[in-house]
Amino acid sequence: MNMTISPDELVTEPDGPLYAPRKKVFPQSVSGRFRSTKWRLMAACLGIYYLLPFVRWHRGLGAPDQAVLIDFPNRRFYFFFIELWPQEVYYFTGLLVLAAFTLFLMNALGGRIWCGYLCPQTVWTDLFYAVERLVEGDRREQMKADAGSMTIGRAGRRVLKHAIWLMIAWWTGGAWVLYFADAPTLVRDLATFQAPAIAYIWIAGLTASTYLLAGYMREQVCVYMCPWPRIQAALTDEWALNVTYKYDRGEPRCSVKKAFDIRALGEKAGDCVDCNQCVAVCPTGIDIRDGAQLGCIQCGLCIDACDAVMTKIGRKTSLIGYDNDINVQRRIAGKTEIFKPVRARTVVYVGLIAVVCAVMLYALMSRTLLDVNVLHDRNPVAVRLSDGSIRNGYTLRFLNKRGFDRVVAIDVDGPSDAKLHVIGVDSVTSDRPTIVLGRDQTTEFRVLVTSPFDEKAEKSVQIRFRVTDIGLGEVASATDHFLLP
Repeated sequence: MNMTISPDELVTEPDGPLYAPRKKVFPQSVSGRFRSTKWRLMAACLGIYYLLPFVRWHRGLGAPDQAVLIDFPNRRFYFFFIELWPQEVYYFTGLLVLAAFTLFLMNALGGRIWCGYLCPQTVWTDLFYAVERLVEGDRREQMKADAGSMTIGRAGRRVLKHAIWLMIAWWTGGAWVLYFADAPTLVRDLATFQAPAIAYIWIAGLTASTYLLAGYMREQVCVYMCPWPRIQAALTDEWALNVTYKYDRGEPRCSVKKAFDIRALGEKAGDCVDCNQCVAVCPTGIDIRDGAQLGCIQCGLCIDACDAVMTKIGRKTSLIGYDNDINVQRRIAGKTEIFKPVRARTVVYVGLIAVVCAVMLYALMSRTLLDVNVLHDRNPVAVRLSDGSIRNGYTLRFLNKRGFDRVVAIDVDGPSDAKLHVIGVDSVTSDRPTIVLGRDQTTEFRVLVTSPFDEKAEKSVQIRFRVTDIGLGEVASATDHFLLP
């Protein structure tokens, strides 16, 4: 039997809208152990961020004394006693790898700990929420004002709120710029309008981004912009602790009075009284009772809200808490709860973190403060002199990472009877030139290596330049090739 389907019949309507407009979230204030933890971490994180540029660290005469400084003009990164050069960018790679493994470990142990407590978006959004409640009131007052008409009082409070937001955002952007220049000097220059234009541009851009992300976009950043919720969902397992509604204990939901009557008849009644306090306090506006969701940043505020309600009605707390899927099934089966923080996944992560830390620590402790690089002349690569000898030219770049000048001697190994001459430098000994390297800087010299012609010599001979600190005995070397014309 032949059947024909018209093009119109191939078109199917979607089950729902492809785009859901944002519903404004009005989180209610809450108190409890998780809220207190978030306040402490917020104070610590913001305190470090805002005040760290003003911490001093003495490095010697002529060196910057700012403890943490990204010095682009001099191509240096200072972190207390550590000074990194552009050639040591692999340390930053190591830090990124370490941060990734740490996030993986956090996720394996306690879900989105980073998102709920330490993420900059969470920290500044929390701060903006606190200002909003201080100026406009808590959830009910805000919802009532939002649904009503604009009044003079409401307009004044809104202007005040946005003014405080802008001040916080402005200081946030200004604090970031202070990491790239001497903080007290830059603050004075900014106040007197003598700072470089690029500083004002960056502050304006960072102020705008902080104001928009923390003041307006808020949970939208977590749900739509941030990739970590999607990544961590692929990394989690059934043993990971996540903020969970314990439906085995909470269902079926019913009021306190109804639950009393149901239990009097010997039937099961859940502990959840459907008060929606867990939804009211959620900064992303989700219902934790619907299960794992992309919008849940696992901040634990719903735990505080639910515990407060359970305490008031005389029921056991932790109806919402950090739990895993295995324990839910074990409780249903009448078994005891078990937790396994030490398992293959976490052991691997801890091992990887330990390896990365050990490698970075070893590299840092064994790093040399004297270095040399060599670049062979390209045109011509070799020259035959009038007496028949062969000469090659090189450019040597010396790195003196110490805070004082040093005198170094240069030796060359490779071609037979080779002689080294540093252009523009007069040395006491012609066979072993000595030069002075300035403190904490890179110095380049052009050198010429001459060797008698030997018919049996190979067309390419490895050559090694050795640089020795006369006073400290430190040695650095670099290799290249000595070529025949």
